[in-house]
Amino acid sequence: MTSHAPDIVTLDNLSQTITPWNPQGESQLYAIVDMGSNGIRFSITSLAPPFTRLLRPIYSTRAAISLFDALKNTPKGLVFLPETIAAVSKTLERFHQLAVRHGVPARHITILATEAMRRADNASEMLEAISSATDGLRVSILEPAVETLFGAVMGSRSGLVGVEGGALFLDLGGGSVQMTWVDTSKPNYEVDAARAGVSLPFGAARLIRVLQEQPADVQVSEISKLQTGMQQAYANLCSNFPALNALKGSHDEGPRVNVFMCGGGFRGYGSMLMHQDPVSPYPIPYTNGYTAPGTLFSKVEHMRRVNEEHDSRIFGLSKRRRKQFPAIATVIDALLATVPNIGNVTFCGGSNRQGALMMKLPFEIRECNPLDILAGVTPDEKPVFDAVLNTLRSALPAEVDFSSMPNVLTPGLDSLFVRDIWTRQGHDSDNNSSFALHHAITRDAEVPGLSHTGRALLALSASARWGGILGPLDSQLQQSLSALLESQHLDAPFWASYIGAVAGLIAMVIPIIPTTAEEVENAISIRAHLKQAEDKRERIVLTIRVASANTAGVSLEDLADRVEKTAKKNGGKKPRYKITAQVSLSP
Repeated sequence: MTSHAPDIVTLDNLSQTITPWNPQGESQLYAIVDMGSNGIRFSITSLAPPFTRLLRPIYSTRAAISLFDALKNTPKGLVFLPETIAAVSKTLERFHQLAVRHGVPARHITILATEAMRRADNASEMLEAISSATDGLRVSILEPAVETLFGAVMGSRSGLVGVEGGALFLDLGGGSVQMTWVDTSKPNYEVDAARAGVSLPFGAARLIRVLQEQPADVQVSEISKLQTGMQQAYANLCSNFPALNALKGSHDEGPRVNVFMCGGGFRGYGSMLMHQDPVSPYPIPYTNGYTAPGTLFSKVEHMRRVNEEHDSRIFGLSKRRRKQFPAIATVIDALLATVPNIGNVTFCGGSNRQGALMMKLPFEIRECNPLDILAGVTPDEKPVFDAVLNTLRSALPAEVDFSSMPNVLTPGLDSLFVRDIWTRQGHDSDNNSSFALHHAITRDAEVPGLSHTGRALLALSASARWGGILGPLDSQLQQSLSALLESQHLDAPFWASYIGAVAGLIAMVIPIIPTTAEEVENAISIRAHLKQAEDKRERIVLTIRVASANTAGVSLEDLADRVEKTAKKNGGKKPRYKITAQVSLSP
């Protein structure tokens, strides 16, 4: 008889249980089942080069089977009932068939299980049923540290460019919550974070059962255990990571602790924050990449009341998630009591599935900037892109500090922006201004690295490249995107539009996408500095020299106006800068 002893995945045996990605493999499709406590999720992902780092989704579905709710106390212990085992094995049989029909090799199909399977006393019966239904596939049961690695660390990491300097990473599932500290600039950061991290048995499904079914004294006791566990976990992280310990000591007087969250429970809280965001209507329709300031994040009681009193549907929150919301809020309360100086909180779309795939990849692919992969700049194109970017950056006054200001010329976003400057030139400029706003929001859904802030920057800059003339509905969208950026930095919307206007100026001078860097460098040069104006508004003075050969059909006045009008409108608000563009001809 076949043995169905569980395959326990630990940090120590991880390299033996995770098959590395093979770039020469006949198939680049990978299927993963995540048997979570709140539901069973299945996805097929392409790791085909050169887009491997993007973890491109091919197929995804979910079965609404809560393994945690399905665990029953019986004289034989905490077990899955026969009907649950039958439902789960039938579900995984279907998932297996879907993988086979997509052409996924058996060796590329992985089944992961977490807290509920760890707790079940008859897990072996479930494993045997799954194996029988899936032609012998085995289930990998993740120990808590590996669940932290796949979920809180690499699941979140899969959707990010990088987190240099470090941040708290948390994952809230149905059965447990994980917390750790991640600094992607450190060697071996992922395993160090997983080893130092702590998994607490207070997932949303488990905790809501306590809050709804247990007497008051038990509720108080369990919440106290959660709070104590969170405090001990944080103290342990502070002792392991000096950077976090320094932030803990600074409290309100210094830098704050930034947080990244994944898992369905935390994403549910993110959906509630978006519903209550001061930017209303909020312009981007998904939590992946959403960032909330600590001031909004900490309004837990207000979010509780909204969940209780709001009768209509809240986008992104299912009925089940709303029922679990009191438990989610209780975990947030425990976090805030432990870490009072929270800065920005970013919600991530990754999960154990994406984290497991990331761990298959070689370091150089895993840690590259996914936006560079998305832009796909070839070696032949790179000198041209660099020349265009140098020209755009030369239009930024040296007197302005852009180090803490979101802008579209940051690595990754910059190439995406340049890629779009010379596209859609057969369409009307006003249509393109509208298209640019919407395209930045909807393009490449769930792609790693493209945050809400990044999408807003691309939207405003690309729209301004075409003149930014918009109809009433699009003007409202532009204002919402501007407000989103203002929450990061008051001047960010102006500079996004300004950079877009400069790009439009370059496209007037060079109407066809250049093929050499010299073509850009010989056509236009820009210098910029700030000057104090009489009305106390600072003035940007641009000195623009354009080659005579590049001015056919274009007046110098039109070139100057292309940039100067940026100071006249900005999402309905008057910017604090004036602009003077001095355009002259060069031989």
